[in-house]
Amino acid sequence: MQLVFDGHNDVLLRLWRNMKAGGDPVAEFAGGTAGGHIDAPRAKKGGLGGGLCAIYIPSGDLVLSDPDADGYYATPLAAPLDYAPSLDIALEMASIALRLDRAGAWRLCRSVAEIRKAMADGVFAAVMHMEGCEAIDVDLVNLDVFHAAGLRSLGPVWSRHNIFGHGVPFAFPMTTDTGPGLTDAGFRLVTECNRLGIAIDLSHITEKGFWDVAKTSDQPLIASHSNAHALTPVARNLTDRQMDAIKESGGLAGLNYAVTMLRPDGRDDAATPLSDMVRHINYMVERMGIDCVALGSDFDGATIPQQISDAAGNQNLVAALKTEGYADEDLAKLCRENWLRVLGKAWQE
Repeated sequence: MQLVFDGHNDVLLRLWRNMKAGGDPVAEFAGGTAGGHIDAPRAKKGGLGGGLCAIYIPSGDLVLSDPDADGYYATPLAAPLDYAPSLDIALEMASIALRLDRAGAWRLCRSVAEIRKAMADGVFAAVMHMEGCEAIDVDLVNLDVFHAAGLRSLGPVWSRHNIFGHGVPFAFPMTTDTGPGLTDAGFRLVTECNRLGIAIDLSHITEKGFWDVAKTSDQPLIASHSNAHALTPVARNLTDRQMDAIKESGGLAGLNYAVTMLRPDGRDDAATPLSDMVRHINYMVERMGIDCVALGSDFDGATIPQQISDAAGNQNLVAALKTEGYADEDLAKLCRENWLRVLGKAWQE
């Protein structure tokens, strides 16, 4: 079994929603549940040793557009969110992360050494991430507070605009060049993340925003859950030129398990073969090299192939990659070592 450190999941969103409905997030994660994709028992069964766990403020108005006869669709961007309610939700999700840590259900990690120790101890190694910074004020005052609570990674935007930049819509087929990049506040956010040692994730930002970060940040470029646009031309996937920049910076792209970002036809169909996942891995490895490709499942945030199903099925992808000819050393890089190397650089270790 190859132990996996995964670059993106939305388990905090699922736990938060269930908590609002009267559930106990600690019991749900520690004891296991039939719903969603990740909990401690299924993670252990599938060799999922840890990952970046997103604080994400949901957009209640977002409804994915139905594809036309050709499978094409274009969902309008979600509306921007107000700061105060976003902060409330973000604090509630951060509280869940801290409660899980205190209960021993997972270990909230702030360094690569802590990640390795947690995985060696058989405890899920969680890293607090923020997907879309609607909960961060324009003066970045509470960024310090979230950092103190354990935030070590953030994406300036999700697929909606905010005070820091512009997100890409859910659309197929569509270019990645969908709008403006960082705002003045966004440039300040990138600079402050560099100072604090918070990794910057580019998976939902426009292509112009990608290049704005690339020219401003001193960190490796990270697209935690994005695939190859040349194979599946959704706006969220990476162009060859973007992958070249990631390679040059010593960064990485994490394979997104979302079927709409894997299939050649872009359809939301769980009957998506593992070969589509392997095809994207092969393309990214050929373009960027084995050191710049990793996994970013989007567990609890997307429809994933039924042959994976949930965290317990992670080794099915590992087996498919092994069958493809990837050696154990390369599989270790894809499954965890590339993430740990890049996070260590971003965190100034």
